Amino acid sequence: MAAAESDREVPSALCTEFLNFSVKDTASKWLQVTDLYKEVYHHLARYVPKIYCLGPNLNPQSEDLLAQMLLQAPLEWYLCGEDPSTGLAKLEQNNQPSQLCGHVFKVGEPTYSCRECAADPTCVLCMQCFLGSVHKEHRYRMTTSGGGGFCDCGDTEAWKKGPYCQKHEPNISDSCQEDPLAHLSTDMIARCYNVFSVVLKYAVDMLTWDKEDELPLGLEPPDRSDTYYCMLFNDEVHTYEQVIYTLQKAVNCTQKEAVSFATTVDRDGRKSVRFGDFAFCELAKSVIVRNTSRQSKPLRVQVMHSSVVAHQCFALKALHWLGHVIGYSDALRRILCQVGLERGPEGENSSLVDTLMLCDSKMWKGARNVYHQLFMSSLLMDLKYKKLFAIQFAKNYRRLQTDFMEDDHERVVSVTSLSVQLFTVPTMARMLITEENLMTTIIRTFVDHLRHRDLQGRFQFERYTAQQAFKFRRVQSLIGDLKYVLISRPTEWSDQLREKFLEGLDTFLELLKCMQGMDPVVRQVGQHIEMEPEWEAAFTLQMKLTHIISMIQEWCATDERVLIEAYKKCLTALTHCHSGFADGEQPITLSMCGHSVDTIRYCVSQEKVSIHLPVSRLLAGLHVLLSKMEVAYRFPEQLPLSELSPPMLIEHPLRCLVLCAQVHAGMWRRNGFSLVNQIYYYHNVKCRVEMFDKDLIMLQAGASMMDPNHFLMIVLSRFELYHIFSSADCRKRYNRENANKDVVQQNNTLTEEMLHLIMMVVGERFEAGIGQVEGCDEIKREILHQLCIRPMAHSELVKALPENENKETGMERVIDCVASFKKPGVTGRGLYELRPECAKQFNLYFHHYSRADQSKAEEAQRKLKRQNGEDTGRASQRETLASISVVIGRGTQEHLGTLPPPVLPPFCPLFASLVNILQCDVLLGMLGAVLQWAVEPSAGHWSESMLQRVLHLIGMALLEEHQQLENSSEDNDVYFNFTLKMSRPGEAPSNTASVLALLENLQNAPHLEVHEDMIRWLLKTVAGIKTMRERSASTSTVTASGSRGQEETACDKDKAERKRKAEMARLRREKVMAQMSEMQRHFINENKELFQQSLEELDASTSTSLEHSPASPDAALACVGPRRSRPREKRQVVTCILCQEEQEIRADGKAMVLAAFVQRSTVMSKNRTRPPHDPKRYDPLFMHPDLSFGTHTGSCGHIMHSHCWQRYFEAVQAKEQRRQQRLRVHTSYDVGNGEFLCPLCECLSNTVIPLLPRTMGSSSCDQPGLGQWLKISGQQIKAMHSAHRKLQPVSTVEERVEEECPAPEVFTVDYIPTNPYSSTIKEMLTTFGTATYKVGLKVHPNEQDPRIPIMCWSSCAYTIQSIERLLVDEKKPLFGSLPCRQDDCLSSLARFGSACWTAACQPTVQGHFIRLLAALIPDPQVEASPCILDVDMLHLLVSVVLSYGSVHSQDSSGLSVDAVQLHLFHLITVAHMVQILLTSGPEEVTMEQESGEVERGEEEGACRLYNTLRTHVGSSLPEVGSGWHLWRCVKTGILPYLRGAALFFHHLHGVPAPPELHALCPGQWEVLCGYLSLPSNLLQLFHGQQELLEPLLHGWCTHPGIQQTLQGGGVLVSFPRESNSLIDLPDDYSALINQASSFTCPKSGGDKSRAPTLCLVCGSMLCSQSYCCQTELEGEDVGACTAHTFACGAGVGIFLRVRESQVLFLAGKTKGCFYAPPYLDDYGETDQGLRRGNPLHLCHERYRKIQKLWRQHSITEEIGHAQEANQTLVGIDWQHL
Repeated sequence: MAAAESDREVPSALCTEFLNFSVKDTASKWLQVTDLYKEVYHHLARYVPKIYCLGPNLNPQSEDLLAQMLLQAPLEWYLCGEDPSTGLAKLEQNNQPSQLCGHVFKVGEPTYSCRECAADPTCVLCMQCFLGSVHKEHRYRMTTSGGGGFCDCGDTEAWKKGPYCQKHEPNISDSCQEDPLAHLSTDMIARCYNVFSVVLKYAVDMLTWDKEDELPLGLEPPDRSDTYYCMLFNDEVHTYEQVIYTLQKAVNCTQKEAVSFATTVDRDGRKSVRFGDFAFCELAKSVIVRNTSRQSKPLRVQVMHSSVVAHQCFALKALHWLGHVIGYSDALRRILCQVGLERGPEGENSSLVDTLMLCDSKMWKGARNVYHQLFMSSLLMDLKYKKLFAIQFAKNYRRLQTDFMEDDHERVVSVTSLSVQLFTVPTMARMLITEENLMTTIIRTFVDHLRHRDLQGRFQFERYTAQQAFKFRRVQSLIGDLKYVLISRPTEWSDQLREKFLEGLDTFLELLKCMQGMDPVVRQVGQHIEMEPEWEAAFTLQMKLTHIISMIQEWCATDERVLIEAYKKCLTALTHCHSGFADGEQPITLSMCGHSVDTIRYCVSQEKVSIHLPVSRLLAGLHVLLSKMEVAYRFPEQLPLSELSPPMLIEHPLRCLVLCAQVHAGMWRRNGFSLVNQIYYYHNVKCRVEMFDKDLIMLQAGASMMDPNHFLMIVLSRFELYHIFSSADCRKRYNRENANKDVVQQNNTLTEEMLHLIMMVVGERFEAGIGQVEGCDEIKREILHQLCIRPMAHSELVKALPENENKETGMERVIDCVASFKKPGVTGRGLYELRPECAKQFNLYFHHYSRADQSKAEEAQRKLKRQNGEDTGRASQRETLASISVVIGRGTQEHLGTLPPPVLPPFCPLFASLVNILQCDVLLGMLGAVLQWAVEPSAGHWSESMLQRVLHLIGMALLEEHQQLENSSEDNDVYFNFTLKMSRPGEAPSNTASVLALLENLQNAPHLEVHEDMIRWLLKTVAGIKTMRERSASTSTVTASGSRGQEETACDKDKAERKRKAEMARLRREKVMAQMSEMQRHFINENKELFQQSLEELDASTSTSLEHSPASPDAALACVGPRRSRPREKRQVVTCILCQEEQEIRADGKAMVLAAFVQRSTVMSKNRTRPPHDPKRYDPLFMHPDLSFGTHTGSCGHIMHSHCWQRYFEAVQAKEQRRQQRLRVHTSYDVGNGEFLCPLCECLSNTVIPLLPRTMGSSSCDQPGLGQWLKISGQQIKAMHSAHRKLQPVSTVEERVEEECPAPEVFTVDYIPTNPYSSTIKEMLTTFGTATYKVGLKVHPNEQDPRIPIMCWSSCAYTIQSIERLLVDEKKPLFGSLPCRQDDCLSSLARFGSACWTAACQPTVQGHFIRLLAALIPDPQVEASPCILDVDMLHLLVSVVLSYGSVHSQDSSGLSVDAVQLHLFHLITVAHMVQILLTSGPEEVTMEQESGEVERGEEEGACRLYNTLRTHVGSSLPEVGSGWHLWRCVKTGILPYLRGAALFFHHLHGVPAPPELHALCPGQWEVLCGYLSLPSNLLQLFHGQQELLEPLLHGWCTHPGIQQTLQGGGVLVSFPRESNSLIDLPDDYSALINQASSFTCPKSGGDKSRAPTLCLVCGSMLCSQSYCCQTELEGEDVGACTAHTFACGAGVGIFLRVRESQVLFLAGKTKGCFYAPPYLDDYGETDQGLRRGNPLHLCHERYRKIQKLWRQHSITEEIGHAQEANQTLVGIDWQHL
């Protein structure tokens, strides 16, 4: 307590000082002194410890106030030389505001970047600037900030156009940028300089101070106390839970306090956890250290003297103050920058800014944040000083990064994160490269931190420890910095920039050399690899460097001299790498088809091979640039092209591709998953640009400089297929009689892969520089081939395309020329479909297809061709054959099955020789061999896909020749003559057939039907090319008709052949059909009696459908009252879904039940503020019209035997118990609460409703009028009262004097009626009743509780009301539009309600009836009846009708139930009219409608009734003159009640509804009133029986509650009640993000909420998923959303997680799921997690769908389905959200 007392005394001690303190005098004293520094320190030493840190509970408000008065005010006076309020205002007035916005982003604030105009993706705008800028109309990207960056509005280097928003647009006048200091007097400048020097020096001294018990010189306090703090610091190692647990042990605090401590430590970086003397604090420290040092390094704790802490608190305040003051004037900002960057006496790195930077990793999080903010608002807002700061930053770069490696804080709070603000400014980046050699510094620092190398100096990531992995993650931030430096390419090069860039490239090549050949693999033979090798680190490095490598190539492309030098350097590096590799490889000579080549012996399947070859790949990229920039043709003498050794260039890339082929062939299975993953990433879109693609380019570069025969022989050798194709009789099939089946299979796959590689080498020409194409052609082709697989969404396409360093794919520029967009419906997403005219560019062997993609694309394209076949066929017949190109045109009718190769663009000159591969001898030899194998298919040494590839290659060669012929001016130009070579037979002695001859042989081979079309197409193309050659050769013109005739005969042959096949197929079909019908006839004859029976049933069912027509044709249908229609009785037979047995529903039969789900609901609530009732004492007999809580019952409509269901449920329970012992996870249903999934549809259920037969009303009987009935019921009630009194023990009842009321003789009070139901049905009645009671009241089940029947009736009424509202909202008719599951559910509920009294205690139910009736007919023996305005009339109607059964069962007078129901209904209807008139608002001023005769009567009646009410109620009711207004109020107000009543009586009695109510047609009112046996002028109900109803009316109106409610004492509900809907959402999602970013957590003092979540039901914003806002609910800590669902939605909630853009459904504490948000981007896709950042807009259809789920009470069901479909959802702790 001592601390608390001293806390109280402190202010008084200060008060006296405060009263004697004069700010002005202090400031003027300071102006006199020479050594201001000493004076201010003395002042601070005296006052700071008196203001700050005086006790355990810091009080920031009073501290800040005192600090402002005693410490900051004198500094401001000194600064201005006058009263600061006027001085600072003057400064602000004269200030030229900066054109830079500089708004620093808070966590979660929306930021916008323009994808068209931003210099790079880090250039962002705040929301205000964005809305006022031109970029609003462009393609922009929206993200949420992680905090810490600032708005780039006004920075001309950040934007290609539109750098200013309207607010920061510079004035024309201040274009001549004068020095802002010119406005200040020299005196003022000197004073500013002094103050800033002192304050900044003080702040830096204190924040970088590392002694815990003493203070810097000049700050020692005059009197020193023994008070210390135990200060706990943040780190990124320990979890919240560990810290909370440790604190509870160490400082004896509660869980709540520990959570608050942990939250503050996490937010501010440190927090004092104990205050007291040294020993007391030291004790806590030792406990904390001991507890946290077991697993990892301990938490950092210091025991600090209170005066040190006090000065540190004020130092932060001082930095805030500096930031605030310089906001007044640019001049002050300049002075502060000057002070900060001024060198101290120690020379290098001694300025205050340097000191702060270099001590960054020693400071705590809060201090870092404050000084980073100050840097941003000062140094980074002034271009001159930004440059000076950048130079200092670059000078210290290495040291800062090294500190960061050791630091255990995230990068966000490290000073190194400022690099993004400096290095992304293009001019600054180039200046730093040239002046500070920044590029080299970054790469060197990077390489130095990756120290693990093998003997050859390559990186080695094997067996990485956790510490090294952590460091490796940190080191990656350096790559980010390098990316910032290179992100904008230079337009002009200075010699100095060239020199420094190439020096940087040298270091970069050193880095790549360490990667060349890292992580080599050797094929495992015999046994599986034991330990999966580490491969991820190497690939992470590769992925991070991918963009850097691409950007370096782009830099080289902007300057020829740089490109030539870079090429030379890269080649030298590669040669250096190779010299290290070539050990022990013997030279061998290969010869084939008359050619021979020297190479080395190397087997990928036996030696080491690595997938990492960055040096080769960089060289490949530069080689393409030589061709693209035409440097290779203009300066050939400067390039070392002659020195290149092509076999050396292709060696390693070829090995890599062979490795992939062998992995596909299954030869590396024993190497485990690590290799499979590496191959996957090698081809994956994230890496392929700088891996697979570049390897292919390297092969193309090498092959273009080699003899194609030599190239192919080396390829064969590396694929280990040389021995197969080189043997002289290879065409006879290489000789392996009993070859191993696996080996054959492997060789087949390898041959396929090799043929595919040859296709790619010749056919991949879409990179600018290899083929003569534009840059966008490559992207077009990528998109086209993706869409050939299937139509795709925008995001799928983006994922399938490689991104550049700006996260752009370039897709938007070209997508419209290859695809058309199809908008989405209510579900799904928008899709792009390929334009039909682009399909002809499809290449089946596209190099980026995976195996799966290829087969999908092939299937899709063949299907498309078949669909379009007829049309193209007709079109092509019309074309003349003037040019043979028709033959080459793809897809004439005969060749529907072909997918021929596409026409390719020509090669660039540097690569032109690649086409010769297609006509070289070795390839022809290989093609011939495969075709020969295919001719004799007996053994399995070839495969279909091998043949398909061979045919594709032949097609490519023919198209190449055809194109060259078309483009040539004279014949002698064409050096490519494939047709000639393919028709030459092989050399003697083997004399093998020519390729052409083999094709002709294969044309009609029966086993090759699949390839028939393709072979035909090839032969036709050959014919066409020959004709072209002949035509250009011969001078005489060949008549077109001749060739045409020849073509036609070929066509006719084809046609005849097809026709024959089609005819045969038809005959075969007919034969089969005939057989089938014969079998059917046979079956029917044998099983006659079965069919007879089913026909009879059919007959019966048609006749039952007639029962919907009324008994006599002219009688109208009525569902209530003595005149109600009685439908013919029919047997109701249902089938159990569990045992499949049929069962008739009878009162005395086996019970059949319907799976049902009962839940509490607030969907129709008109008053969400009503506090939840106490379940033990709450009496639910009367429902208030505000429907604040209801119980809703829904069903999936599936029926079971009760015993089948019980068996099933017991099995579920047993399974759950077993599962709980095994593993503790939730399921999607909670068996403990009686939940289960419907066995058929897996819909969530928690009880079952018994199915009961329809109750038969007695038709004869006595039907009394209203007066007579009132008299009878009065007598019956009195009799029941006295009977119930007798049942009560005497002691509780006072002796009554009045005589017992004799019961009417026909009403036997003590008669106990026989229960009509079988025991199983009785049991089920109890089951459902108890379940409804348990859920509805949230209590434990108790079968004896008198409230059970009330809850069942109430649930029936609530469900009817909710369905009636749904039908209105969806504009559906009242009958006929409900799905049968809801129909069945309502019937079961209504019939259950009428039977549930049999399962309860009869006097109890009678008591309920008496009390219910007393609300309408005053009864002196019932106390505290509610006032008429506090009763929902439909609930009253349902309850009173359903409870009447318990009274009627004891009445033997033959009184008709129907008559009683009608009187009750009429009475309640009158009461509801009174209710409506009492609550009708004042009339709106509208045009009086001209009324007809009928209406006039109704309006008059309404006026009369209203005036009667006014006489009873008095002045509370306003005067209304217009009868039209009153009648309209009554009619619209009572309609929902009448519709609900119609639904109720329809399902209770089963009377079919009139056809007019099955549609939305006019005249519904009259039909509805007729169906309910009401007059269409409802006021006749009152006026017809006025003398009987007048006293009742008087009783209702004189109830004291009426006056009170009308005068505003209670909740007044007006009718009709509007349907509730979810809240309105803004159209633009960024408005929501903005709203959420300004939302602060309500519990942690203005702190930003991390996961702001919007309740869509009531619009509250909550702080979800955080410790700070957890509350206790039923003894368990739950998050804000879960707590809110119980207050707002009775346990069900719908939320929008604003930062994640996802909808959250919650039900109870353990159930939840995420749901697609209603916000879509322009491509019709949601963006959950805001990853893509496209602008999002509200899709009203989808929002309506969510609203419909809510109104239908289907949220819990939706969660159940989601959790069943996705097991990961079950494991989430939903209650913490």
